[in-house]
Amino acid sequence: MTSTKWIIDPTHSEVSFKVKHLVISTVTGYFREFEGAAESSSDDFDGAKVSFSAAIDSIDTNQKDRDNHLKSADFFDAANHPKLSFEGAISNDGGDYKLIGNLTIRETTKEVTLDVDFGGVAGDPYGQTKAGFEIEGKINRKDFGLAWSAVTEAGSVVVSDQVRLLLSVQLVKQA
Repeated sequence: MTSTKWIIDPTHSEVSFKVKHLVISTVTGYFREFEGAAESSSDDFDGAKVSFSAAIDSIDTNQKDRDNHLKSADFFDAANHPKLSFEGAISNDGGDYKLIGNLTIRETTKEVTLDVDFGGVAGDPYGQTKAGFEIEGKINRKDFGLAWSAVTEAGSVVVSDQVRLLLSVQLVKQA
């Protein structure tokens, strides 16, 4: 069977992360600039090869000082590591989808497994074929060298080590 190439439609996709702040609330951030592709030889995307990258300078948590701190050497070090990347594949075990591959942040690469909800394939009003996915998982930021930490006077951790990844992705089939 021939393979089909797909690319991320950035206008219909969202890449976000959530992290606990002071253990009592959650801060949400977004990567506003990203790109990715998939190559699949089956209609259900089983075995599809996936690549993705996001520009660190595009981090947006709706608070400029926090964004600048995240871009600094304390966290992502955008000046020296301008992108994060992922290379992997989708597996479909009877409708239980996983995205398994290597996530690279700050030149540190770790294997991650993310849960995938495959929304299906549909045509849009412009004659394009689209595929939709909701992707979710957790990573430990310190595993990737994002080690900045602080504790309040009362002993609360300022930023959790655990980061939730939430991606809503729409792919466009390439001719």
